[in-house]
Amino acid sequence: MPSSTSIGTDNAEHGHTAPGPRLSAGRTIPELLLGVGTAAVLSVLLQFAVAQLGIAEPSDAAEAWAVLGSTLILALLLYPLALGKRIGNGWGRLAGVWAGLTTLTTLLLSLPLQGTRFYYGGSSVDNAFRLQYLNRMAANLVPADMNYADVPPYYPWGWFWLGGRFANLIGWDGWAAYKPYALAWMAVVVVVAFTLWSLVLPREHALLAALVTMLAGTRHGLLEPYAWPSSAWLAPMAVLTWYALSGRGRAPRGVLLGVGVFVGFAAMTYTLNFGFAVLVTVAMAVVVGGTRVRGGAALGRTVWELFRRLVPIGVVSGLLALVVWAPFLLAGGLSESSAAQHYLPVGSAFLPLPFTEFSPFGVLCLCGLVWLVLRATSSRIAAALLVVTATVYVWFGLSTLALVSDTTLLSFRLRVVLECVLVVAGVLGLVELIGWLRGKLPKWYLPRLTAFSVVLALAGSLSVAQYQLDTGLESKVRAAYEDYYPTGHNAFGAEDPDEPDSWLDELASVISEMTGQRPQRNVVLSTNYSLPSFEPYWMFQQETPHYANPLGEHEQRATEIRRWSEADDSAELARMLVRNPFRAPDVFVLRHHSDTEETAERDDTAGDANPPAGKLALTLKSDVFPRNPNVRNYRVLFDRELFRGPEFTTREVGPYTVVVVR
Repeated sequence: MPSSTSIGTDNAEHGHTAPGPRLSAGRTIPELLLGVGTAAVLSVLLQFAVAQLGIAEPSDAAEAWAVLGSTLILALLLYPLALGKRIGNGWGRLAGVWAGLTTLTTLLLSLPLQGTRFYYGGSSVDNAFRLQYLNRMAANLVPADMNYADVPPYYPWGWFWLGGRFANLIGWDGWAAYKPYALAWMAVVVVVAFTLWSLVLPREHALLAALVTMLAGTRHGLLEPYAWPSSAWLAPMAVLTWYALSGRGRAPRGVLLGVGVFVGFAAMTYTLNFGFAVLVTVAMAVVVGGTRVRGGAALGRTVWELFRRLVPIGVVSGLLALVVWAPFLLAGGLSESSAAQHYLPVGSAFLPLPFTEFSPFGVLCLCGLVWLVLRATSSRIAAALLVVTATVYVWFGLSTLALVSDTTLLSFRLRVVLECVLVVAGVLGLVELIGWLRGKLPKWYLPRLTAFSVVLALAGSLSVAQYQLDTGLESKVRAAYEDYYPTGHNAFGAEDPDEPDSWLDELASVISEMTGQRPQRNVVLSTNYSLPSFEPYWMFQQETPHYANPLGEHEQRATEIRRWSEADDSAELARMLVRNPFRAPDVFVLRHHSDTEETAERDDTAGDANPPAGKLALTLKSDVFPRNPNVRNYRVLFDRELFRGPEFTTREVGPYTVVVVR
């Protein structure tokens, strides 16, 4: 275990007192604000420029430009370091670093998407819910649940609420704003990571740490852009936490408050990272306290000193968390069961071992692991990052144990945190190795060593970037081009009437015409679950229980829907709708029978299956955890005659029947 009595500095300084951050609060806060502003504005401008390229797709031309641009920018960022030039604290050089990191990140990630309005993953699977949430926040200034009317939000809304304001600012719908907003955040994260690492590392090393953090993000982090900030920033904040807890003497209030703000930010944007950050903080306190007691310190005094340092972190993070969580908690959310954690993919069943990959990224992770183990007792940074690494594996173990209670801790989501820690550690280990070699080799070898180091860094970075562009993100890029816009066609211009989403535009127009209401005034029960991704309808039922708000009572709603299908006539159905315990749907969108398609007789069928003649079908999903996939589709069939009465009006739109309650 790392020793709190030999933390020292990374320049071989040793002592009991851990030094403070390299930058003062008066310097750090302006840097963060200016860096975020620069990255956000420059990224958006670059994206709009990229969108004007008009490169025909499918093609590899965009990827070729991405590789060329990345190579040039990486060379520009690394060349001054090779010459031994210092970044320093000058605003001009810092602005240059911010611009370089922003341009690199934005061009690398936006060029493959230059011909589509969708982000990586299109509007499919999990992205459907992300678009739905951003659509909701663009339509509602006051945070609200993505799906259910009159229910406080369950999933942290901080990132999505800001996205809604961004959409309002540029005058776009929420779904359309998701791509530029997410890409801007990818750039912001890297720039902020540079500043945070500058608190604990020399600027030049912080730049390298930010670069490899960005590369790690292309593997997993970009798929959840709302979780990526707290994932990427956790490593440098963990180092600051270690400083604050392991130091003797007066508590560093500024650092403790900063850690509290970070943990609170995690609570406002991604609950899992909030829980993990809390566990890491507690684990560090236990390691520091255990080491002190083993060294002869009094147990009571040690516990009291650490508790006093944990309190500011807890108070600040708790207050920030309540901004997002208070409405849900006050509504009794903790008393309701949730299926959100009922998911066990392969990535959670097996431990992540990125350092065993036969690739430049895997080698860098292996270097990081070796450096952490060798330097944990002499480097405060290695000590902190080793605790984070160990805690990731503890989380995996706890997640497996949670299966006893029929749930998980979604441990696969922490792979990105682990990889960020290991690649940064790998960079620091290689920097130390190069420094050691420079002291051992004859002087005439030094220019060759420098050149080799720069070429190695450039080649390794390009290897990771090119793999992601060519293979790692290929399916996500394909979905971004092939998924349908709400206009009824995709980025390739395809308009296939057999595709359910090709009818989205007409469905929205018909619903608006028949109800005479804005989308956010209607509650819709639809078998096409893409509708709320593009229009801010309130939905009577969430597509899957795993994204459903526990306060929305997903299973009770499903039971109610099945009961409606058993009504004897339209009058009874109308009475059921009025008397049901939830806000009743104003609109039904159901699948009707087609004579040109084969009738699907099975109940557990997909949503686009052809129902029997005289029936209208609604597809629902139930939780079948721990199976994978963790949902089962099943149909609820309504007799057409139930909607023939004066209580309803109907209209057919392609394969769908739209029913409006009068």
